[in-house]
Amino acid sequence: MPDSIQNRKARHDYEVLDTVEAGLVLRGTEVKSVRLGQANFRDSYADLKGGELFLMNLHIAPYDHGNRFNAESTRPRKLLLHKSEIRKLAQRRAEQGLTLVPMSIYLTRGLVKVQLALARGRKQHDKRDAIKRRDIERELRRGRAR
Repeated sequence: MPDSIQNRKARHDYEVLDTVEAGLVLRGTEVKSVRLGQANFRDSYADLKGGELFLMNLHIAPYDHGNRFNAESTRPRKLLLHKSEIRKLAQRRAEQGLTLVPMSIYLTRGLVKVQLALARGRKQHDKRDAIKRRDIERELRRGRAR
């Protein structure tokens, strides 16, 4: 069982400003698939609808032994946060032109949680600069270790 499922592309495509932990409402067979590490973050994001927060386009593979109880794999899934937290996130998102991106999914005491990031999209040249900076830092660390 994996400890968590990471969204590796998120740190490359977005500049993360803030993170928040939210509960995720799933059906029984979806929880079993997440426990097996069968979730994919490609093109997923959090959206506000009617005062509630939903995780869109998160792909959770159907559970092998789930038969008719399997849910649609990319259905919108409700996120559990306090109303004040949702209000704060919505306000910051609207003011600064940010987006809510899922960073990871993990289990805590049997509950499925999502780490959401309030992030700003990077342009192509920003991505190149970040890669260059990371490579330089890696080389410096290697030099110190020797």
